[in-house]
Amino acid sequence: MVRKDNTTPYHSESYDTHIIDTLPYYEAYHRETINLVQALPLEVECWLDTGCGTGSLVQKARQKFPETEFLLLDPSEAMLKQARLKLSEPDTGKIKFLPASPTQDFAQTLEPQPDIITAIQCHHYLSPEDREKAVQVCYRLLKEDGAFITFENIRPLTSAGVDIGKNYWRNFQLARGKGPQDINQHLARFDVEYFPLTIEEHLSLLRNTGFKTVELLWYSYLQAGFYCIK
Repeated sequence: MVRKDNTTPYHSESYDTHIIDTLPYYEAYHRETINLVQALPLEVECWLDTGCGTGSLVQKARQKFPETEFLLLDPSEAMLKQARLKLSEPDTGKIKFLPASPTQDFAQTLEPQPDIITAIQCHHYLSPEDREKAVQVCYRLLKEDGAFITFENIRPLTSAGVDIGKNYWRNFQLARGKGPQDINQHLARFDVEYFPLTIEEHLSLLRNTGFKTVELLWYSYLQAGFYCIK
């Protein structure tokens, strides 16, 4: 068994292969994020992707935003290594890799300030205190009138909703060829290795951070996306 080199259940070198068989609509997170940014009344000069993983979002986004500078941040050196390989060509001058750091511990000041900050499936691993700090860091770094976009695992409002969501998740993974043992291990991480909030808890956290606009962007079973304007 290959030892993990990041907080996800998959080794960085095989993350891209596994994640599309694990999370329903994973590729939709990136598509909806890019579609939203295209709809915003912003000239996107600088885009920070925190918890960037292997760089898949930036790989897609720079096709639509070729003049934008992209900053990539992740707590895992191994994930950043994979992102460097993926984004090595072309136009390397528009891609900048920040020193490995969890969002909540990132203390640098960025110039120029990002117009867009994305955090896709990365903050649900954090404790409530660290998740709050991570969102505060994103708020601090973001330019005035800039947008923060996040997708996370979420908690349904009822125990019955949790059970239905997990069954949906199980059926998706079975259809993608995963075995029952792997699926059970993945579902057992709920509230043990990652800590989902309800949609309203997410909205409250974002409002309390100080964003002037907070909206639900996308929702399906155990995942949701949000966007905020500073």
